Amino acid sequence: MLEIIDLTKRYGPVTALDGASFTARPGRIVGFLGPNGAGKTTTMRVVFGLVVPDRGEVRWKGQPIDRDMRLHFGYMPEQRGLYPRMRVAEQLSYFGQQHGMSGKAANAAAGQWLDRMGLGDRAKSKLEELSHGNQQRVQLATALVHDPELLVLDEPFSGLDPIGIATMTDVVREQAAKGAGVVFSSHQLDLVEDVVIIARGRIVAAGAIEDLKAASGRQHLEIEVAGAHGDWLDGHDQLQVLERTGDKVKLLVDRAVDLTDLLARARAAGEVRTFSYEPPKLSELFMEAVAPEPAPETREVA
Repeated sequence: MLEIIDLTKRYGPVTALDGASFTARPGRIVGFLGPNGAGKTTTMRVVFGLVVPDRGEVRWKGQPIDRDMRLHFGYMPEQRGLYPRMRVAEQLSYFGQQHGMSGKAANAAAGQWLDRMGLGDRAKSKLEELSHGNQQRVQLATALVHDPELLVLDEPFSGLDPIGIATMTDVVREQAAKGAGVVFSSHQLDLVEDVVIIARGRIVAAGAIEDLKAASGRQHLEIEVAGAHGDWLDGHDQLQVLERTGDKVKLLVDRAVDLTDLLARARAAGEVRTFSYEPPKLSELFMEAVAPEPAPETREVA
């Protein structure tokens, strides 16, 4: 298990991390989400020793992470770090050997991963000769060539076409199914099993998706009242109309809303054809979690 414990990092007056803590379990895919500049990349760099925190630590299997442990990790940074003029297969083999593989094993793994990524025919090509999307695939293969126990991916789907996204998605799922821990920063949310949301350097939500949905303060409601056009909702201050389509409205409602009363109001307005209640989407949980904090109230003192 990967444990991020009370990480704090400041760059002059800027606080990149402010006591961030979360865990990532083996065999689970953790979506590490947050606005730009929230602290995601800094956290990932701390895991790999590329940034030294002012406070806090990172543990793997209960122990502080050292160089030997990192040899069993795979990292795909947002800023790609491959050699543009080096041939692709040689590059994968080189990085495999840097992680402790023999030359023979690294060469074999390089070939296997290039085939898996659909790049078997480009093994002798220089990286700079590949398209951006294929370079992305090579970067992921580099993170995987040594069969890591933990895979950390920073915006791995950036710039990919749908086929590239599908390939990478399948690979990530395969790694988790084999028992690897996976932490990735991306808004490709259909992959996510567990969620960690960071904003302003602090973890503002963390846990399994279903648990976060159940704990959300607001839920979705879809109601269709024949001939009413949604007018019967006027004056109700505990809900937000997300969409109106003819007689059907989609609402975002507080948990405090009395659904029995709402249904009675709908029935009084006409024939109720639809009345369905469902949890929020992950994208909506994200927006709710990262919403700016309200400004403190100020009062004049006489």
